[in-house]
Amino acid sequence: YDIFYVFLSICFILGGLAVASNPSPYYGVVGLVLGSVVGCGWLVSLGVSFVLVLFLVYLGGILVVFVYSVSLAVDPL
Repeated sequence: YDIFYVFLSICFILGGLAVASNPSPYYGVVGLVLGSVVGCGWLVSLGVSFVLVLFLVYLGGILVVFVYSVSLAVDPL
């Protein structure tokens, strides 16, 4: 049971490193989603439900900002 938490911790840290180290925003958002899914799984395993909903709302806001910024970067002026 403790190995599960260690595995989630390692995946969460790797997701954060993927966000911070990728110069391409496309691969960075994959790390963001990976880290958030692992973080949500971690919170569910601890029995925290309200913080889970708050975390999912925060992730949705970040993904909306990501899509908006990528669409502005791709749009030729």
